[in-house]
Amino acid sequence: MPVTLDAPGAVAPAPHSLQALAEEIIACTACPRLRQHCAREASAPPRRFAGQSYWGRPVPGFGDPEARLLLVGLAPAAHGANRTGRVFTGDRSGDFLYAALWRAGLCNQPRSVHANDGLTLRGVYICSAVRCAPPGNRPTAQERSACRRHLLHELALLPRLRVVVALGRIAHDAYLQALREQGAPVRPSAVPFRHGARHDETGGLPLIDCFHVSQQNTFTGRLTPAMLDEVLAHAKQVAGL
Repeated sequence: MPVTLDAPGAVAPAPHSLQALAEEIIACTACPRLRQHCAREASAPPRRFAGQSYWGRPVPGFGDPEARLLLVGLAPAAHGANRTGRVFTGDRSGDFLYAALWRAGLCNQPRSVHANDGLTLRGVYICSAVRCAPPGNRPTAQERSACRRHLLHELALLPRLRVVVALGRIAHDAYLQALREQGAPVRPSAVPFRHGARHDETGGLPLIDCFHVSQQNTFTGRLTPAMLDEVLAHAKQVAGL
């Protein structure tokens, strides 16, 4: 199904606050295919989540409004954030990420189970390139483009940011495309994704690349806890945390 935008190619002014932006994201209906997939997964959960109430809507960002470090992921998991309503919450990817943030002193507890479990982030804000769970974890180019306005608004509403960490290539590309829409002369093709690389030539905040914390990477050893710890340590240094 097509992506519908109120004004294709235009980005509306950012909402006045992160709370207002969260409400805008939750109400977003720009991508019918994704909205239908989120609702479908919520209506037929696997047995391990039978009887649980699903969020089943777009998932806003989460974290410290005074953040100096922005983490950008790919998209909510169908039975993770699409279930709990908070990014990287309730699945193995989130377990891996929040344990690392806790080791780095960037959050108050090592696990994120549900949206009201008391987790707080310190100097960090987390969002995703796409705000709805996509079929097969593969959003289309149109869907990625439609969601980019939310990332642009977060960048505007987080004035203390000093560095961005992209969890995976889609997040890497989303940030670079957002900079282009802000007028930066960056060419994404000239800034290739490479785990552990720091890119200062973006025309915006420094960008550090990290393999995504998906089970596909963490279960195979492509991304280890030590590798993620090293990326976060580098990001903390750049951010001054």
